[in-house]
Amino acid sequence: KMTQQMRDLQLAQARKPPGPSSPNAAKRLYRNLSGKFRVNYTSFDEGSLAGRSEKEKLRKSYLFQSNAALFEAVELQDLDRVQELLKQYSPEELDLNTPNSEGLLPLDIAIMTNNAPIAKALLQAGAKESPHFVSLESRSLHLSTLVREAEQRVNELTAQVVNEAPNADCSEKEKQLKAWEWRYRLYKRMKAGFEHARVPDPPTNVHLSVGSSSSVQVTFWEPLSVNSAVVTKYKVEWSCSPTFSPPLGEAVIDKLKNLHFTIRGLVSGTAYYVQVSAYNMKGWGPPQTSVPPFAIPSNWREYDGRAPRRRGQAEALDHLLSQVKTVHQHCVCHEPCKNQAQSRKHSVSKSLKHLFHPGSKFLKTLKRGLYLTAVFYKDDNILVTHEDQIPVVEIDDTYSCLLMQDFLWFTKVSCMWDEILWLRQCVTVSQSSCSCILQTRFKMLLATSQMQGLLGIQDLGQVFFEPIKDKQGNILIVTLKEVKTNQTFESVRWVPICKLQTSRKSVSSPEEPTALDTLLITVQDKLAYHRRSSHALSPGLYLGYLKLCSAVDQIRVLVPERLPNILCHVKIRSNPNISREEWEWLQKMVSMDEPVPTEPEAEMSQNHLFQELQVAIKELMTLVNIPLQEAKDFRLYSQEVLDFGGQVSFLLLLPPSDDVCTAPGQNNPYTPRSGFLTLPLQIFELGEKR
Repeated sequence: KMTQQMRDLQLAQARKPPGPSSPNAAKRLYRNLSGKFRVNYTSFDEGSLAGRSEKEKLRKSYLFQSNAALFEAVELQDLDRVQELLKQYSPEELDLNTPNSEGLLPLDIAIMTNNAPIAKALLQAGAKESPHFVSLESRSLHLSTLVREAEQRVNELTAQVVNEAPNADCSEKEKQLKAWEWRYRLYKRMKAGFEHARVPDPPTNVHLSVGSSSSVQVTFWEPLSVNSAVVTKYKVEWSCSPTFSPPLGEAVIDKLKNLHFTIRGLVSGTAYYVQVSAYNMKGWGPPQTSVPPFAIPSNWREYDGRAPRRRGQAEALDHLLSQVKTVHQHCVCHEPCKNQAQSRKHSVSKSLKHLFHPGSKFLKTLKRGLYLTAVFYKDDNILVTHEDQIPVVEIDDTYSCLLMQDFLWFTKVSCMWDEILWLRQCVTVSQSSCSCILQTRFKMLLATSQMQGLLGIQDLGQVFFEPIKDKQGNILIVTLKEVKTNQTFESVRWVPICKLQTSRKSVSSPEEPTALDTLLITVQDKLAYHRRSSHALSPGLYLGYLKLCSAVDQIRVLVPERLPNILCHVKIRSNPNISREEWEWLQKMVSMDEPVPTEPEAEMSQNHLFQELQVAIKELMTLVNIPLQEAKDFRLYSQEVLDFGGQVSFLLLLPPSDDVCTAPGQNNPYTPRSGFLTLPLQIFELGEKR
């Protein structure tokens, strides 16, 4: 019996010298007693593994102590300590779901003492209820046994303390008595918590939406009632009948970090009803049907049978590029193969001749021309030459005015860093026309090859969206790349950015800085732009605002600084799919020339998308500093939903036709607040594709 085991252990403990007699010491004493029971489960395995290292033994002992500490923290209702242990150790290291000698788990103690914060913390960490409690009767019997045996042990120790003369053994028994009295009160509280608990109320805000042509999504919240026990799992049921007879399927959700579930493998065009119920230690509560009561799997493309716009595009472009390469491979006008050998030599040569060759060095100063610089960074460090300068090579020393079309062409080259040699050969073939544009672009490719060879790196990263210009006639094209791993490079080394900025001696005045000084002053801003431009949106449906402005040689698009690869936007909902019914409603609203919905209407109250759009449009108008009353002149783009990888989709909000693109010299009546910038349209397109 448990009582006899504990009595034997207490006799062994009685032989030890007396320790502290504080209440916490009494509680730790019982934890030590319980700990000895838990050791018995693994003692056979540990004893059978001869030759185990002392380090491994110490580690297991340390983890065992953390398991005991977790039980103690739960029993003492110490939420901070529980959270600290869950953060410090993994569930496996804590033996989170291994019952102790009383057949209890930490989650059992938390829910039967109705400590909801600790129970929720344990559930989010993956805690389970004890498998010993297969029924309400077994749980009740187990608790009654624990209470009875604890009460019996308290009575036995009380009699021993009263009858024995004061000595060391008596002092030890008094500490044991305090521990058992505390344990007795804990078991009684757990038993009372179980007896007074009731099954949970239904979950709240059960919302059903269409996930795709073959799935629906259900989201829900916890029950509102605070009188029932902690909910430990939920059950989602679905059927084609509103009475759920017969049921088609069910799923139990015991990972409670996110209360949602996607029902997959459904038939498009069929109505499915869904209900959700909650479970606690008293059993399953009544189900709650969803709102709306059913959903029909579908997608907006089913409205007119439209195929995805990008289907097969990537494959077609790859095929076209391979055909172009094949044609050029048989062209006799190719640049001689020595260029290829020279490029390889630049990338692998480590000889002194390579390092000091006049055509194969980084530049220290700029002399009125067009230049290329590559900024490689890792955390707060940046790659510099041995002269502590950012790597720079010359493109053209006679080029004092960079045409925007040349710059935008070079940004497209950044998508093909590995094909620079082939592109050089192609441009060389066409130089017979003596085109200045082709000559400039050929020099850009030569400078790129030189930079790649000097660094020993093919991928130079992303081109910054605008070149740096100074009053001395220098133009600097900047590429940015983040290095994820620790790498060493030829001819360059890592230095902290702050050290580079403070140690560099400027040769220009603050009023007229050179392009290199400007780069160094603004490098942190450029790195921040590069990091933000690689961020991705979380899955969901978004409302984007399309606003363009034109100049003489380019069109620019308004984007947020915090995410410059995406249009100005707000999130409508977490579900990216628009169902056929929702798209049909949007088409009807557009065909009737209805204004953008900003105010609630009684007849639209049942249309959930309508309500979501109202909230999103108000938020977006505030974001871009446009008065809400002007929204009546705005339009929703109704030709398609912009789909990005199946997880992110966009509806577009367009200004009035005359204001979609602001012409040069035209005043924009609504200026966005700070936190926005305008990018060249081609740069934005490249960033979106990345």
